[in-house]
Amino acid sequence: MTLRGPPENRSPADLLSFGVVNLDKPPGPSSHQLSGWLRDAVADTLEESTAEETIDNAAHAGTLDPKVTGCLPIMLGDATRLAQVFLEGPKEYVAVLECHAPVPSDAEAIVEEFEGPIYQKPPRKSAVSRRLRVRTIHSLEVLEREPRRLLLRIRCESGTYVRKLCHDVGLALGTGGHMGHLRRTQTSPFDDTDLHTPYEFLDALAFWLEDDDPGRLFDVVDPAERILEQLPRAVIAESAAIEVANGAPVYAPGLLEIDDDVDDGGLLACFTPNGAAVCLGRLVGDPDADSGTVVELERVLV
Repeated sequence: MTLRGPPENRSPADLLSFGVVNLDKPPGPSSHQLSGWLRDAVADTLEESTAEETIDNAAHAGTLDPKVTGCLPIMLGDATRLAQVFLEGPKEYVAVLECHAPVPSDAEAIVEEFEGPIYQKPPRKSAVSRRLRVRTIHSLEVLEREPRRLLLRIRCESGTYVRKLCHDVGLALGTGGHMGHLRRTQTSPFDDTDLHTPYEFLDALAFWLEDDDPGRLFDVVDPAERILEQLPRAVIAESAAIEVANGAPVYAPGLLEIDDDVDDGGLLACFTPNGAAVCLGRLVGDPDADSGTVVELERVLV
C-alpha cells in the first residue's frame, strides 16, 4: 500500500480528498447544505479531471444556524474522520444582545459574572436531549454598547448555546433580551483571519480544472493535518503506519517520538516522519517501554 506524501507536496486531487476549507459561512443556507454543495462540487471536478481520486462525503465542524455567519471549517473526503477533534477546542463568537429596555450603567460588571461554569438546558429545537448541563464560559466581554444593545465577544466551551446565554444575560441585566446577529470568529484551531467564501472555493476549482492552474486551490484548501494542530502528536515509523492502516495499534518499537504533554488516555495524533497524518489514538502504554501497545486506535486516516 502507499502512504500519503508530505502535506506540502500533495497534488490538487490528493488535497481535495484529504483537505479542509476554512469557510466563511453566509447567512441563509444551513451548515449541512453548504457541506453538500462543496462535496458535490469537488466530486464533479474530480470526475471531470484525470485524477483517480474521488470523494463521496464532506462534513462541517460545529453546526451554525442558517442565519448565523462566520467560521465553518468544511472537511473533505477522508478528513471527515477528524470531526471529533473540533469537540476538544473552544469556540469564539461575536453576538449582538438586543435588550428590551435601556442598558444599565453597570452592564459590564453584570456580564462578567457569567464567566466560568454555567448551567444550560438545550432549547426545544436542539438535536440533543434537553438535560441540564454545565458549560464553561472562558471569557465574556462587552465590545460596544448602545442605549438598547450590547456587542459581546464570547469565548466558550464547545456545545454552548449562545442564544440561551444572551437570554440569561438579558434577565440578569434586568432588561430582558434576545440574541440578534451572531458570527462565529473561531472554532479552534481555525479562526476568522483566513476565511474563504464558497465563491472563492468554486473559483479555485474552476481555475484548476479549466486553466490547469491549482494556485488558488492551494490558497483556499489546507491539508487536513491543519485540523490536528491543537492535539499532542506522536511520530511513528512508516512500517508501523502500514500496520495501523490494517487496524493494528501502535506498538512501542514503532514509536519514534511523542510530545511530553500527553496524558494517559488522552487523544493524540500520529504522523509519519514526513508529516502525514496516520491516525487518531489514545495513549495507553509507557512511551519509553521496549514492547507492548503504546497507542490504541481511535480513527484510522489512511
